Amino acid sequence: MQRRDFLQRVRLAVASGDAHRPQTRDDIPPSAGYVGVEGDPCDAMAGEVAQVGGIVHRAGSEDAARDELRSLIEQHHVRSAICWQHPLLEELRIAELLASLGVESLTERVLRDLPPEQRRAKMLAADLGITSTTLAIAETGTLAVASAPGQERVASLLPPVHVALVRRDQIVPDLFDLFERIDQWTGEALPTNITLITGPSKTGDLELKLTTGVHGPGEWHVILID
Repeated sequence: MQRRDFLQRVRLAVASGDAHRPQTRDDIPPSAGYVGVEGDPCDAMAGEVAQVGGIVHRAGSEDAARDELRSLIEQHHVRSAICWQHPLLEELRIAELLASLGVESLTERVLRDLPPEQRRAKMLAADLGITSTTLAIAETGTLAVASAPGQERVASLLPPVHVALVRRDQIVPDLFDLFERIDQWTGEALPTNITLITGPSKTGDLELKLTTGVHGPGEWHVILID
């Protein structure tokens, strides 16, 4: 490939990427250390999730959130789902919802008792991953997921569709706020790792073509509970 042609491809790829985030601010001084978000954090989070390729579902109540999840399960003809063990999901009675729809719920409690080969086959066959999040960053539409027993990363990585249920009190305005929260964790509360999830899985090969869903879920849904 000629150098000129290669550089032209790079320019086109950069222009294409810029189209996904056209809003910029020119009123921020170089010395600014914190920007945050303006207005309602749920509105900001919803806007950013959509900007990075996610699909937002606004729910005004816990019942509405369950209805949104029910619709997604029916839409994707889900037969089995890798599901977190999380206080919010328990409060929303997600296990009960899955059972009522005939969906096999693959929680850590269920999977750990299976022989390794059967466990692997069950996880690979799962149609859906259902999680909450540790925290969410409104500024970038990011889920900050800290791994913990029953809240493993596989639920957000392996199935072709990932659904995260996020409540208003889990949202922080800015990345700086996330680190401030992390600094407050001590002792046994410290996670082994924290994963930042911003949009569905994306990758670009040597031809500079953006492809979605190669190394993770191709669909990323966030149900925001106001």
